[in-house]
Amino acid sequence: MSEISAAHLMVQCLEAEGVERIFAVPGEENLDLLEALRESSIQLVVTRHEQPAGFMAACHGRLTGQPGVCLSTLGPGATNLVTAAAYAELGAMPMVMITGQKPIKSSKQGHFQIVDVVDLMRPVTRYTRQVVSGETIPARVREAFRQAEEERPGATHLEVPEDILREDVDASPMTPSRARRPVAEDKAIAQAVAAIEQARRPLLMVGAGANRKVTARMLRQFVDRFGIPFFTTQMGKGVVDEAHGCWVGNAALSDGDFVHRAIDEADLIINVGHDVVEKPPFFMREGKRKVIHINFSGAEVDAVYFPQLEVVGDIGNAIWQLNERITPQPHWDFDFAHRVRAALDQDLAGFTERDGFPVHPRRLVHDVRQAMPDDGIVALDNGLYKVWFARNYRARRPNTVLLDNALATMGAGLPVAMGARLVHPERKILAVCGDGGFMMNSQELETAVRLKMDLVVLVLRDDAYGMIRWKQQDMNLPDFGLSFGNPDFVQYAESYGAAGHRVETTDALAPVLADCLARPGVHLIDCPVDYSDSQRQLFKDIPERSRALNP
Repeated sequence: MSEISAAHLMVQCLEAEGVERIFAVPGEENLDLLEALRESSIQLVVTRHEQPAGFMAACHGRLTGQPGVCLSTLGPGATNLVTAAAYAELGAMPMVMITGQKPIKSSKQGHFQIVDVVDLMRPVTRYTRQVVSGETIPARVREAFRQAEEERPGATHLEVPEDILREDVDASPMTPSRARRPVAEDKAIAQAVAAIEQARRPLLMVGAGANRKVTARMLRQFVDRFGIPFFTTQMGKGVVDEAHGCWVGNAALSDGDFVHRAIDEADLIINVGHDVVEKPPFFMREGKRKVIHINFSGAEVDAVYFPQLEVVGDIGNAIWQLNERITPQPHWDFDFAHRVRAALDQDLAGFTERDGFPVHPRRLVHDVRQAMPDDGIVALDNGLYKVWFARNYRARRPNTVLLDNALATMGAGLPVAMGARLVHPERKILAVCGDGGFMMNSQELETAVRLKMDLVVLVLRDDAYGMIRWKQQDMNLPDFGLSFGNPDFVQYAESYGAAGHRVETTDALAPVLADCLARPGVHLIDCPVDYSDSQRQLFKDIPERSRALNP
């Protein structure tokens, strides 16, 4: 074996892990690695800021199951990745971050730009290491990828100093190991079967951890075979088709919606793939009902979540075993759940013809759903509209509504849509962003244009941090400190080489969406939105109508 540079070895290790692209804002400490990447099979996607590079990498991991990779320099470049690290770690998205560092053996720059990035990353990753020898690169890379993609997936980090990359090494990549996840214990499966068969009104809850191909297929068989009603958490949307007759809603709120009437009357909830990182879909109460926790790992007990029975192991296999062993019971009673579904259908149809302007969020969600094909992907930033999309947008397939209900950071919508575009170039992709979140990473429009993406960005303009303004109103506080100005979004998009569009009537939204989705290139749509009655709708009208449903 002939010696090669540690930088080239690093790239070979990434290729051995199946890495196809790296999202990056390189610095001088990465130049040797950059040169090695130039000669490799890996696509370098240069972004305008490190945070969106991390969001794109996390999205790649979320959609493929293989860790996305992002690269930054030391100091400020590395600190800009921290939010993306937390986004991936809390959201269970496999991601590997590589950051540069000054030489560690000899440096004449003092502490210039030096931050202890390894310790900085420790609270938001499951693995963070500084590479101190070129010979250890294969093991470090393999371990970073192994831990990133292990259930529950998340973020890992490697810091590679400049002088280490320049070492000559006699080493080669390690072959990735392939391990099968352990299956649940037979006694736990038997207890779950007995609990489900004994229940009178069982209810299935589908969370983010169920978003795996095999698990989704097994869950669809489960629902079809037994007719047990189901609902989804925000991040579980689309795992099972929400047009299915057994769907009773999405827990966009923690209480007070139609779906919570079905939850209130259930005597057993079969929780598949949810954990307490995601905002509670409902509040558990002692003695109210039994909950079965089915997940890759044991339940993290919290005041709002304390399951009585746990089935720990591969989720897909666990559901398959339940499918094989459960016998449908004549005493199961799903009549009330079906009435909840009928009432929800009637509610979701409301306001869809409303033509007042600015656009009402219900009308907005309806028009987007009509415009998007079943396999089209909607990437949501964070704001009040996310609640309306989670609640009202019926996802037909897994991973077609990309939202974050764990870290719930602003600024991710556009980068996530761009990451989805690179993974699925054949699909229609729509980013939905509030004006506040969009402007946090709007510079990535240039990246999208440069990469010749076909992408539509719907910017919902209310000239304020609308979600917090809504909370302020809920607390009966004066309207203060949450308004801002915006650029002319049409001209702003055009300055980057994208096409800009402005919605000036509610009836114009649907045709503009259809036109932009049908045309190539990057399109930005400036759409004024009216959240003024969201408080009344979500916390008065809907709870009143749902409470009127009696078992």
